[in-house]
Amino acid sequence: MTLADAAPGGQVPLGAGTPAPDFTLPSSVGDPVTLKELRGKPVILAFYPADWSPTCSDQMSLYQALAPEFGRFDAHLFGISVDGRWCHQAFAKDRGIEFPLLADFEPKGAVASTYGVYSSTGVSKRALFVIDADSVIRWSHVFDRGVIPGADGIVDALDRLSTG
Repeated sequence: MTLADAAPGGQVPLGAGTPAPDFTLPSSVGDPVTLKELRGKPVILAFYPADWSPTCSDQMSLYQALAPEFGRFDAHLFGISVDGRWCHQAFAKDRGIEFPLLADFEPKGAVASTYGVYSSTGVSKRALFVIDADSVIRWSHVFDRGVIPGADGIVDALDRLSTG
């Protein structure tokens, strides 16, 4: 990956074939989530700028509606933003989101920075990562802030993982 591939703001997002950096983050639905404890199943990380914004609300609601599709692949789905756990809980309740939202709050944006998707404006960039059962990133993409990425890239990556 070159600087030309960098996400807006100059950071280079982690690409396919890169070991996924481990993290532990507070969750909106219970105990903190540690990536290494999820080994053995695919993981989807959906970084997004902020709870309550219209685009982010629509994106997370779309992923909730598509949760059964991700479940076909036995994949864990997580939304990640710099909002705190309590904000995530209120947002999830209001939007009917049942998958965990993780709080990259303290230190702010540390996990997003590790993945190369922390914005100079103090929020996560809109980015998706599909991680395989061995904690290796198999697909990633950064999107413009106002774009709802959909799920085609996620489903395609999960399909490639399942067909080997």
